[in-house]
Amino acid sequence: MAYRGNRRRRDQQQSNETFPDRIFTVLVWTALLWVASEYMQGRPHLASAGAGLRSVLWLPLTISVGLLGLHFVFRALAALSTNADPARNTFDDRRDPLFSGVNVLKGPVTEVRWSSRVFAAIEWRRFEAVVETLFAQEGYETRSQLHGADGGVDIWLYSKNPNDPVSVVQCKHWQGNPVTVKELREFLGVMASHGIKRGTFATSSRYTADAVAFAKANSITAHNGNDLLRLIAQRSPEQQARLLEVAYEGEYWKPTCANCGVKMVEREARGNGSRFWGCTNYPRCKCTLPMKTTD
Repeated sequence: MAYRGNRRRRDQQQSNETFPDRIFTVLVWTALLWVASEYMQGRPHLASAGAGLRSVLWLPLTISVGLLGLHFVFRALAALSTNADPARNTFDDRRDPLFSGVNVLKGPVTEVRWSSRVFAAIEWRRFEAVVETLFAQEGYETRSQLHGADGGVDIWLYSKNPNDPVSVVQCKHWQGNPVTVKELREFLGVMASHGIKRGTFATSSRYTADAVAFAKANSITAHNGNDLLRLIAQRSPEQQARLLEVAYEGEYWKPTCANCGVKMVEREARGNGSRFWGCTNYPRCKCTLPMKTTD
């Protein structure tokens, strides 16, 4: 048993050796043998053996120096890549620079009835899906922008004419920060560019007083988190259950990449070890989101 334990410890020590450590070991042994060849060449009866040894040592010496140099070059490039991307977060315009963080529940913790905790648990794409389902339950034909540039529109609403939308919806899954006049003014510009006179702005957060006044003056229906919960409460039990299914569909706590439409994965910044969400298509897509765990 003692022998097995010693062997396991020895194997563990060997597995902990890093690549540059092994190359350095080869260089040390090569240097020692080179010194030995110098000594042998100084002795007439060993000179030929020393010359032969030195001719053999050129190959491991050249390979070791080259590999060690490549290792440090690649490590420097990796450090530059880390400083250029994971340390800072990039946001899609429609997700907002004011977003205070993504609430992440570790595991399938779900609510059995609607409350603000549902909005806090789900990611932005599930929030948009809930809002879209709410309008579908009202009888609208809906078309959502799943990912990529949306031009400020998340959901298009159609009635009898399937070609021309009667209204547009923008969703902001914010938590903690209010929607301001700036966001409403930008949304009004989008409505005007599409020739649409009515629009709905839905957020899981709240609005500033100026934003509420601006919305009323410009035919924008502004729903905050409590407004959405009241609308859901007016649905039938079956419809409310369906909305919960939509909210908790799949890995509801993992954010979706706004550029690629795929679930993001947990990553760790090399500099400070902080955790963040990164796109699975990195480095082609460098979209990231902050990670915020809830108790």
